[in-house]
Amino acid sequence: MTFSLIPAIDIRDGNCVRLLQGEFSKETIFSKDPQEVAEKWISRGAKNIHIIDLDGASSGKLTNDYLVKTILNEYGRKVSIQVGGGIRDMNTIEELVTYGASRVIIGTAAVKTPEFLQDACRLFPGCMIVALDAKNDKVATNGWSELSSNTVIELAKEYQSFGVEGILYTDIMRDGMMKGVNLESTLALARSVDIPIIASGGVSGLSDLRRLIKCSAEGISGVILGRALYEGKLDFEEALELVGIERA
Repeated sequence: MTFSLIPAIDIRDGNCVRLLQGEFSKETIFSKDPQEVAEKWISRGAKNIHIIDLDGASSGKLTNDYLVKTILNEYGRKVSIQVGGGIRDMNTIEELVTYGASRVIIGTAAVKTPEFLQDACRLFPGCMIVALDAKNDKVATNGWSELSSNTVIELAKEYQSFGVEGILYTDIMRDGMMKGVNLESTLALARSVDIPIIASGGVSGLSDLRRLIKCSAEGISGVILGRALYEGKLDFEEALELVGIERA
């Protein structure tokens, strides 16, 4: 299994931002031009980009759709771009795929209306990823504002049966904190299903990447890179080189 480094572009009010533990009140704006940010990571060698519409995740409807579609239209045929945030109807999925999204990420809708996810997997085979964002192993929804009674592994097993392409797993308590990935929980999830797991939340540097790469044979297929990348704690070119060396 190849291991992917996936720079994150989180969009709020048209800006590229990072949050701490998903709190909108703890926002840092890193750029007022998300398209320029996408171009930067791609020019530095990114083969995958992760875009989340934070306003959409909160409101339940893709909100920064013009920006998202502009980025997809420009780069969607050059690299693999996955998009999430408030995607809760088939028309939005179809639009994103038409504009060039390789993967569409479903979060809240997967938990609250699993039949929607099941239909989406049938209508858009090979395109659907589920975001399981957890706090103390319970899955959060609605922009992380609500906790469900379901555990990550319970839902992952259910969604695997639907035909999802993979699971994006985020430990909310570590997101944006740069205190290390929750490898134990990520690995437990990877071992419980037969679909790829993308790790997210807490990456602090190359040491985290080394730990994750060593687990790629067990189903961890990649990692979302956020605050550490934007604050210069992690050099993207060095990270790419590390993946090449560790996977050789």
